[in-house]
Amino acid sequence: MTSIDTGDTAWLLISTALVMLMTPGLAFFYGGLVRRKNILSIMVQCMMLVAVISLQWVAFGYSLSFGPDHAGIIGGLSWAGLHGVGLAPNPDYAATVPHQLFMVYQMMFAVITPALIIGAFAERMRFSAFLLFSVLWATIVYDPMAHWVWGAGGFLKEMGALDFAGGIVVHVSAGTGALAAALVLGRRRGYPEISPPHNLPFAILGAALLWFGWFGFNAGSALTSGTLAVSAFISTHMAAAAGALAWAVLEWVLSKRPTALGIISGAIAGLATVTPAAGYVTPAGAILIGFLTGIICYFSVVWVKARLGYDDSLDAFGVHGVGGMFGVLMTGILATTAVNPDGADGLAYGHAKQLLIQFLAMIICGAFSFVVSWGLLKLVDRVVGLRVSPDHENIGLDLTQHRESAYTIVG
Repeated sequence: MTSIDTGDTAWLLISTALVMLMTPGLAFFYGGLVRRKNILSIMVQCMMLVAVISLQWVAFGYSLSFGPDHAGIIGGLSWAGLHGVGLAPNPDYAATVPHQLFMVYQMMFAVITPALIIGAFAERMRFSAFLLFSVLWATIVYDPMAHWVWGAGGFLKEMGALDFAGGIVVHVSAGTGALAAALVLGRRRGYPEISPPHNLPFAILGAALLWFGWFGFNAGSALTSGTLAVSAFISTHMAAAAGALAWAVLEWVLSKRPTALGIISGAIAGLATVTPAAGYVTPAGAILIGFLTGIICYFSVVWVKARLGYDDSLDAFGVHGVGGMFGVLMTGILATTAVNPDGADGLAYGHAKQLLIQFLAMIICGAFSFVVSWGLLKLVDRVVGLRVSPDHENIGLDLTQHRESAYTIVG
C-alpha cells in the first residue's frame, strides 16, 4: 500500500519550481547570445512555451507520455484532461508523492525540451511557425519518446535503457531536432560573418540559473529526498564544474585565452551530458564525464560545425545533442548498482550489454527525432512558412561590439 511521504513531497515541489526556472534561465542564456534586436523574440518564445506546453501537457500530453501503455509505444488518451490523475500516489512512477505532483514535475521537462531547439533556429523562424512546430513536436516526438523510456510498459524501458533525468528524452531528442531545424531552415543571411553575442552578462546569468535549476532537474528525478537525490545532486555539480574547466583550459591552450562564453558553454555541456547518468554514477565518474564532455563539445562547436558549414545558431545540437548522446553512452560504461540498486552495472563494472542497450536507445530516439522533426518543419513551412522576412533577417556586423572584448575575460 502506498502512502504520501511529506519529505519526498516537499523535495519534489521544490524540484518542480527549480525546473520551471530553467526555461526563463534558458531565455537569458540564449537571449544574451543573439543580436540586440532579437533578444526579446528569444525570451518571448521561451516564455510562450511555458504557457502553451503546460496546457498541452494537461490536455493530453501527460496521458500520451505516462498513461496506461499501448504496445510499448504510447500511453493513449485515458488520462486526458487529468482524468484519473488524482492526489493519491501512483506506484508505477512515484509511490510516495501525489500523482498530480509527479505530473506537474514532468510537465516542466516537457516545457524546456522544445525550448532547447530554439537555439538552432534563433533569429530566422517566424513566431507562428515556431508555435505550430513546437506543439506538433511536443505531441509527436517528445510524448511518445517519454513513454518509450520512462512510461510504464515503454519498450525502451523494458529493454533496460537507463536515462535518469532526460539524456535521451530531453537532450538527444532536442539536439537531433535542432540539427534538423538548422538544416531545413538553412543559414542566416551573412553567416558566418555575424555579430558576436550582444550581452554576455545576460548569458552568464542564464547559465547560472540553468545550473541552479539543474539540481531540481537531476536530483529531483530521484523522486525522493533520500540518498539517491544527494548522489545525483553531487554528480550534477561536479560534472558542470569539470566541463567548465575543461572547455576553458582547452581555449587557453589553443586560443591563448579562456572566454566567458567558453566557460558557460562547458558548464552547460557538463550538465547536459551527466543528466542521463546522474543517478547511476559515482562523483568520480561524473567528473570524468564532465571533463571529457568539455573537450568533445568544444570540438563539436568550434571545429565540426565550422567545417560542415551548418548554422546551428546557439549550438543546440553541438552542446545538447552531442553532449546528450555522449552522456547516454557514458551511462552504459560508468553506471553502477552501488550508487543505484534499481539501475544496472555498465561496461566498467563487467556488463558490456548495458552499453549496447544505451547505444540502441540513443540511435532509435535520435533517428526518430531527426526524421520526424524534419518532416514537421517541412509541413509547417507549407502551412504558414518558416522563415522571417529578409528585412528582419539582415545580420550584418554590430560595430558597437568588438569580438575580442566581447569574449575575452582573461588576457
